[in-house]
Amino acid sequence: MKKTVYFGYIIPLSELVYNFFDDLKRVSSGFASLDYDFLDYAPVDAVKMDILVHNKVVEPLSHIVLRSKAQNIGKELLKKLKEIIPRQQFTVSLQAAIGGKIIAREDIPAMRKNVLAKMSGGHRERKDKLLEIQKKGQGTNEKNRKS
Repeated sequence: MKKTVYFGYIIPLSELVYNFFDDLKRVSSGFASLDYDFLDYAPVDAVKMDILVHNKVVEPLSHIVLRSKAQNIGKELLKKLKEIIPRQQFTVSLQAAIGGKIIAREDIPAMRKNVLAKMSGGHRERKDKLLEIQKKGQGTNEKNRKS
C-alpha cells in the first residue's frame, strides 16, 4: 500500500539552493522528492558576507546571504576553512564580515617549535622549564637561559 503525503510551502529560492535537496534526502532516507514552481519575486533582507583570511578579503568565498542567517552561515564556513587550511609559522585569522563589521572569527594557531627536540633525556624539571618558557612565548634565547 503506497501512501503519498503532500506538503506545500512558500520559501525563498535561496533556501532551496543551499543544501535543501540533500537535507531532504538525508532526513527521508532517500524516499522524498521535491517539485517546485516559481511563485513571484519578493524583496528580502540580503547582505554580502565577505570572508577575510589574514585580514585580506577573498572574493571567491564571498556570499550573498539573508541577514538573519548570516552569522550562523559565517560560523559554519569558518569552521570548515579552519579544518582545511594548513597551519603556518604564524597565527592566521579567519573572519566573516558584513560591510566592515566582523560577525564571526576563527584563528588557526601557529605551529610550535619542538623545544624538547635537542634534549635526549635530561631532568623533568628542565623540560618543564623549557615548555613553560615556550608557553609564555618568550622563546629560548640567551636572555631566558640561566647558567
